[in-house]
Amino acid sequence: MTTLLETRYRTVLRLLPAYYRRGREEEMVEVYLWDVDQELQDQSRPTLGEVASIAALAVRSRLAATGAPRPYALLGSALRHFALFAVLLQAAAAVVDRVLELTWAGTHGAREWDMFLTGFTGRGPLVSVVEAAQWTLPLLWTVGFFALLHDRRRLARTSVLLAALLTLWPFAGPLVSELEPWDPWFAVPGALFAWLPALALCAAHHRDAPAAVLPVGTPGLVFAACGVVTGASEVMLPAMPDAVWAPATCFVLGALGWLLLRRRRRDATPACGAMALAALGLLLLVVRIAMLYPWLGLPVPAALVGAALGQTAALTLLTLALTVLARRDLAVR
Repeated sequence: MTTLLETRYRTVLRLLPAYYRRGREEEMVEVYLWDVDQELQDQSRPTLGEVASIAALAVRSRLAATGAPRPYALLGSALRHFALFAVLLQAAAAVVDRVLELTWAGTHGAREWDMFLTGFTGRGPLVSVVEAAQWTLPLLWTVGFFALLHDRRRLARTSVLLAALLTLWPFAGPLVSELEPWDPWFAVPGALFAWLPALALCAAHHRDAPAAVLPVGTPGLVFAACGVVTGASEVMLPAMPDAVWAPATCFVLGALGWLLLRRRRRDATPACGAMALAALGLLLLVVRIAMLYPWLGLPVPAALVGAALGQTAALTLLTLALTVLARRDLAVR
């Protein structure tokens, strides 16, 4: 006779994909009911820890690596590459921004250096702490990138979550200080651009996933190349007033390089590289459009608007091309 507790466990186990339940559900139910007295099973229910454990298993089994049906294996591979590429862009942009800022402040006289320091000390203790954290914590994207490629997954997850944390300050800051609320067209895309990669890394690079590997080059060389491209894009248009310009430029050039690599060495490209890059391109395109929209009613120099529109067009074309390639890969593999 089926007890109420068994029914509840089976209901929670429906979070798992069907292929996993077919092979493991009976065994899991038996284990959960093993030490529960038969007379108490109608008054008991799964614990919060058990539900959380099953939910985590549901994520891992849907973002599987080997031994899972093809759709789940493809989804897991695509999300892992998406997280790796997105964290790389964030890491390169964070390091380059701070190197350029320090270089400018340190080479343009005492006045510029004083202005740099005043940003951390001139607006009260709470805001000063937040400003210092906003300057330092994004460097953890770099820690997360290299930790992931050295298979230090816990360190990678902790680093990217801390790096993304400060993107919530535009929403919390006006509630606890006298700061003016941010324009949501800037605050929401900025948080989205940070939290989607961070959550993708935490979900897809689970303990059963394979180690992260770059499609080409060593981690140091790839990071340096992204840093050069990111820095060059900021030097070319130093007045560009948003945070997506440099990462999007790096993505455009990196995606074009990946397409060339695909043509020359098809077997060397990731199985779901096109799908991952298409998802990253779509994210960057959404952020680019959201941050461009407020400019249209402001007296922004035409060169900046033209550059942003050109970048939007390049992102759109690349995302469409990568989406077509991803559909072909799904049909063939």
